[in-house]
Amino acid sequence: MARSKNKRQVFENIEVIDAGAKGKTIGKAPDGRVIFLPNAVPGDIVDVQTFKKRKSYFEGKAIKFHTLSNKRTTPQCEHFGVCGGCKWQDMDYKYQLEYKQKEVTNNLVRLGHLELPEVTPILGSAEQYFYRNKMEFSFSDSRWLTIEEVQSNEDLGDRNALGFHIPGMWDKILDINKCWLQEDPSNAIRNAVKDFAIENDLEFFNTRNQTGLLRTMMIRTSTTGDLMVMIQFFKEDKEKRELLLDFLAGTFPQITSLQYVINGKANDTIYDQNVICYKGEDHIFEEMEGLRFKINAKSFYQTNSHQAYELYKITRDFANLKGDELVYDLYTGTGTIAQFVAKRAKHVIGVEAVPDAIIAAKENALLNGIDNADFFVGDMKNVFNAEFIKQNGHPDVIITDPPRDGMHKDVVNQILNIAPEKIVYVSCNSATQARDLALMKEVYKITKTQAVDMFPQTHHVENVVLLEKI
Repeated sequence: MARSKNKRQVFENIEVIDAGAKGKTIGKAPDGRVIFLPNAVPGDIVDVQTFKKRKSYFEGKAIKFHTLSNKRTTPQCEHFGVCGGCKWQDMDYKYQLEYKQKEVTNNLVRLGHLELPEVTPILGSAEQYFYRNKMEFSFSDSRWLTIEEVQSNEDLGDRNALGFHIPGMWDKILDINKCWLQEDPSNAIRNAVKDFAIENDLEFFNTRNQTGLLRTMMIRTSTTGDLMVMIQFFKEDKEKRELLLDFLAGTFPQITSLQYVINGKANDTIYDQNVICYKGEDHIFEEMEGLRFKINAKSFYQTNSHQAYELYKITRDFANLKGDELVYDLYTGTGTIAQFVAKRAKHVIGVEAVPDAIIAAKENALLNGIDNADFFVGDMKNVFNAEFIKQNGHPDVIITDPPRDGMHKDVVNQILNIAPEKIVYVSCNSATQARDLALMKEVYKITKTQAVDMFPQTHHVENVVLLEKI
């Protein structure tokens, strides 16, 4: 039954029946409309209060739990439910994998109307916590307050925070005590920096007023044992800047790359900023099958190093190179996949839109002694044309790993014009992957598909598809 409440509705005893897009779960209202929920697990029976009503669905929140699902588990993180980073921590990992697999398959079949071969089961992550090699934290002088704190009459002391943005609130930062995503010494560094900054009156940033000194902190780790810390300051204050950086260097001698940025602009992106190395090297190294990849503060690298290795192995296995193929690696980034497959190919051509990424790709190829790979920079839909093919050769295999938006239709059309024997499509968004594959299904058939879980405790999932000419 339902009853009106402040122009919203409350539906009672709703069974949560599935997991949907963006990590939300699904129930059905009495009138048959879907209800999207951010705080329930399939199998729960709950009362729901809606906060958004549309023609075909509601959005709501579970406000009372009558029955708890057997798919549940106890979240590890004390910040779960407020921090938006790990929305599936309350779901047992084997069911996370089940729903990720289901989403990928449904997208390919229902959105793309694609015929699939026998689906290779999703590859789960050996590490379900502490798997990220990069974390970014924000400073704030007005931390997010819980409802209990807001309603209390107690003196809350300072409002400084070093943590994550509250979902949907650009100026609210949740102060983090322990994050379960990056291995130590990440938590120790973050908490030490916060305590030291407070003790020494270093101003935390205020996003609304654009005031303060300390803006963000990035920590990057690697399987080689390297450790990078980068502090972003809003303004230059040499005395205070050196005070904090010297504290970091002295307290954490395992830091191999200590860097900083002075960024006084409105947003905190660093890609147009000058990153300055304070101590150690201006980079760290990641390693994979003897290949070394130089990573600087601005570099893109898969944030789950161990699972990235598994993803790249699947990609290489799907390509099944014999040694005489010309391979194109589209959206090559820093050329990681290109270099990973190069030893099994005759030649590899990498294309990427970000100039710094291509510079890094060339540096890494030189570092690794790879002389059968060339890298080109430019917007894919403009660079990847008939003249480019004429100059660089007709590919036998195309590997493509586009961003979440998928491939531009001009890129898809060019692939169809080239018509290589095989295409390996790596995707972080199976919905846009399904859209692109649907445009190619008259020429190619899917002969293999396998999902890879790169991000446990979240709904995100990668998928690899092998296309072969019909």
